[in-house]
Amino acid sequence: MAAAQRIVIENCSIATVDADDTEYACGYLVLAGNRIEALGAGSAPEGLENVVRRIDATGHLATPGLINTHHHFYQWITRGLATDHNLFDWLVALYPIWARIDEPMAYTAARGSLAMMARGGVTTAMDHHYVYPRGTGDLSGAIIRAAHETGVRFTLARGSMDRGESDGGLPPDFAVESLDGALAATEATVEEHHDPSFDAMTQVAVAPCSPFSVSTELMRNAAELARRLGVRLHTHGSETVEEEKFCHELFGMGPTDYFESTGWLGEDVWMAHCVHMNDSDIAAFARTGTGVAHCPSSNARLAAGIARVPDMLAAGVPVGLGVDGTASNESGELHTELRNALLINRLGAHKESALNARQALRLGTHGGARVLGRAAETGSLEAGKLADVVLWKLDTLAHASIADPVTALVFGAAAPVTASFVNGRQIVADGRLLTVDEDAVARATRDEARRLAQLAAQR
Repeated sequence: MAAAQRIVIENCSIATVDADDTEYACGYLVLAGNRIEALGAGSAPEGLENVVRRIDATGHLATPGLINTHHHFYQWITRGLATDHNLFDWLVALYPIWARIDEPMAYTAARGSLAMMARGGVTTAMDHHYVYPRGTGDLSGAIIRAAHETGVRFTLARGSMDRGESDGGLPPDFAVESLDGALAATEATVEEHHDPSFDAMTQVAVAPCSPFSVSTELMRNAAELARRLGVRLHTHGSETVEEEKFCHELFGMGPTDYFESTGWLGEDVWMAHCVHMNDSDIAAFARTGTGVAHCPSSNARLAAGIARVPDMLAAGVPVGLGVDGTASNESGELHTELRNALLINRLGAHKESALNARQALRLGTHGGARVLGRAAETGSLEAGKLADVVLWKLDTLAHASIADPVTALVFGAAAPVTASFVNGRQIVADGRLLTVDEDAVARATRDEARRLAQLAAQR
């Protein structure tokens, strides 16, 4: 790596989130190209060649970039609606609106969602997009284009639904795909956009929406497709008591047993929410290595319940954090989920021993990388890993009196991001995005939200 341009970051606290939870009260990082070349306590080594920039990060905490494991970008333009609904009523209220989404809306909503996350320390994002109304353009391509422009590492979970209203599902019939159409479109998306390389900026997962909007045939065939193509699988699971009742009535078994019967448990699978899991369910996830995207704010917004995260972690289940769609988490930020995961889980059975600050940070970094299948590449600060690094400013009024920087980050107010690097490229400086015009994105999202509302009103 001698020829690579180097960036040296010095004088900061460092939480590596490596296997030993190594931390440095005052240390350095050397970024060489798109990799972390070195890090440690004290000052950076003397005599480094090709140093193009030195950052004095006094008063900052360096962490791995945050990793979002569940989101629905299109919902950025339907925020603030159905604010007093449970999940099923919320879906019934919003599906007729979402069914009007088109390519310009999907692109603009993705830009808004990505911008909000990136300026708050997210370096790896994902989008579970499953609404593909007929004749509305290349929605997947638009979302991927937005992620590329924003500069974040990205996984598109190419979703699908084939159970419309006429088949007992919730979405309008014209907003769902046929079984064969969904599989063909998903395979085409993987073939066109998935990059399996170590430093990939774009990957694709196979992601039918949920048991109550997807046929059993699509679930089974999607699992077979993903494994034939060598990509990961994602869906919603065990989010509400109503879903559990639905599975028992329709399939004669609970959600976890249903998923196992359709090939949907394994190290290449992660599920969103997993709120209503019994001991047997957790044991099955642990035995098979199935991951969980924990979405505490959305679970609270929709009154879904408190996921048993401490029990999952104790059993060895991979767990990361998710923003979820911004129609059920209007802030759209992942760094607030560190705090909410800790606080909400302390309302559960384990009380004050449920999670601590370092466990919360691990959920949002290494845990997320593990869930997305990228723990070898990112999610911790270690030599040889990708240069996805965030500098949090902790010497202002909001945090300066909290001695421990990780406690300040998790328990305190949302910390400003002084710098965020993705693949060695800086995308945030002093809380502002360098890759896109935030004000222009805000105007565009407002305009597209109004256009969508007008279209929905005409139905």
